[in-house]
Amino acid sequence: MSKPIEIAVITAGIDEEYQNAVLEGIFSFAKSHNVNISCFAPIGGVISISKYDVGEYNIYSLINFDKFDGVIMLSNCISDPVEKEGLIMRVKASKLPAVVFDCDDYPEFYNIKIDNSVAMREIVEHVLTVHNAKTVNYISGPLSNPEAEDRYRAFLEVMAEHKLVVDTRRIFFGEFRAQDGKKAVKTFHCSKLPKPDAIIVANDNMALAAVEELRDLGYRVPEDVIVTGFDNTFNARHHSPSLTTVDRPLDAEGYQACQVIFDLIEGKASGNEVTLKAAPVFAESCGCKSSYDENVDSYKQNVFKRLTDCHNDISILNRLTTDLADNDTLDDVIEDIASYVKELHLDRFALCLCSNWDESFRDGWKVNAPRKPQVHGYTEKMTAPLIIDGDKRFSVESFNSSDMYPYRDGKSGNVSLFLPLHFREVCLGYYIITNSEFPLKSMLCHSIMLNISHSIENIRKLLNLNSMIHELDKLYVNDPLCNIFNRNGFIRAADAIFNRCKRTGEKMLISFIDMDGLKLINDNFGHKEGDFALQRLASVISNCCEKNYICARFGGDEFIILGSGAHEGDIAKLEANFKKQLENINSVINKPYELSASIGSIMSEVNDDLMLFTLITQADEIMYEKKKKKATSRYLRRE
Repeated sequence: MSKPIEIAVITAGIDEEYQNAVLEGIFSFAKSHNVNISCFAPIGGVISISKYDVGEYNIYSLINFDKFDGVIMLSNCISDPVEKEGLIMRVKASKLPAVVFDCDDYPEFYNIKIDNSVAMREIVEHVLTVHNAKTVNYISGPLSNPEAEDRYRAFLEVMAEHKLVVDTRRIFFGEFRAQDGKKAVKTFHCSKLPKPDAIIVANDNMALAAVEELRDLGYRVPEDVIVTGFDNTFNARHHSPSLTTVDRPLDAEGYQACQVIFDLIEGKASGNEVTLKAAPVFAESCGCKSSYDENVDSYKQNVFKRLTDCHNDISILNRLTTDLADNDTLDDVIEDIASYVKELHLDRFALCLCSNWDESFRDGWKVNAPRKPQVHGYTEKMTAPLIIDGDKRFSVESFNSSDMYPYRDGKSGNVSLFLPLHFREVCLGYYIITNSEFPLKSMLCHSIMLNISHSIENIRKLLNLNSMIHELDKLYVNDPLCNIFNRNGFIRAADAIFNRCKRTGEKMLISFIDMDGLKLINDNFGHKEGDFALQRLASVISNCCEKNYICARFGGDEFIILGSGAHEGDIAKLEANFKKQLENINSVINKPYELSASIGSIMSEVNDDLMLFTLITQADEIMYEKKKKKATSRYLRRE
């Protein structure tokens, strides 16, 4: 069996009807010709946070062109010029056969285009001649987009042919988004210019928003202002008034793009350019009778299905959001996602995470070690904690990001969408959804993916918080110089031992230790050497502790050992070991001073009338009596 053809599809904003239509054509070809499609689809430019777009567009860095036989680019949907140019350069470098849409800028690519100019000219000509419009405003897409440029040029040409002046104040440049139509009408209204006879708009999304904004301002369409669009979307056809627009064979455009790649791989010659025709659709928004022939029953059924699907999705979104908010671990998040995958009809689904998604918390929080998030690219190794394939659920602990997929089933005709998983600019991983209409058909796919990513980020923050609490607790109970308990840590641990001995009747042993001659060392050799001496003494004390003993730095040069389950002879044993350990350390460090300390010990039963600090005080007094007898007693003045 021959290896299936692999095609990479690069687009953006699959929530838009244009992308939906082109992708439907691509996917239709793939399924009928057993071609595998990997579609990389961020949704950029919809949230006014630049860091968010960084996280979305990062999905492009996952594409390994060595794994593909051809590339289809909807470059006209990528609004970020830097991202677009970077992708163009990578596709060129790959040397793969590549197809673009409505773009003459790259002669090395195959171009599937729809003649935007002729249809736009017909629309403008119709508005000027049939409806006698004289004052015309225009809402354009970004001129960096070849389609927007063609439509704008056609508008200008027809206006010039009719010797009509184009006032720049009557032109608005947007990004093909619905909100641009609303902004444009507001801008025109605030300009105080006379009302236009018509507003020609470069796509349906902006046109429909413009109609609604005009209505809010008290204008009627088409009685007061004519509005036209471009693309013949579902909403344009079923709006009231129905929109005069341009019908474009978008699914045929996508299908033809796949056909070109397929033919080239099969060794068949293909022309560098294929041009498809678009046709104007004159409807109610310019004052014509609608030519749409969809019957009322069919429309009702279509709308009912859309509303039902939307209500179901909202219910799922609300329940998923609530469940995810209650999670404390990644395993909890994974379980919740898995429980909703079937409900969303995602028969094949993979959640892939960067191997370092929680790296900044694994080894503990450090004050001077700020988090280094994964912003550009993906980690060399990825993990897939959740993979669902039909009735099978499993995980892949590690796979190479260069493979993109955590596993392959060996079949052909698969259509997989790669969607970014991130929090703002921080890359967490990505989703793979295979052979499902959900990403394209549901208005809530993006919202659900955002909720999942926010939930995973919350787990990151919780791990961070717990790690910081753990480190702060260590700082609270540990002596950083000697790396043993400080007084706080000792009291916390000793109280537990003291109470246990009280319950069990075990005897408790306490040794109080005071370093000899620390001031002498500090004065003659410096405080750094004094710190070294304290550290060595602490290591001696720690080595004297058995498994049921604890030790602590109780004060500046004072230390303490506490143990449970003591028996007769344990004091002598401990103090002899302490003396031997001191002798050993002095021979090892070979300093011009002798490391010395005095020790006093006590062993006692514990009862309700006895307090822990009473025993500590008794051990301290025994130690001090021993210390007074030493030759170093001139340094023994107690502070």
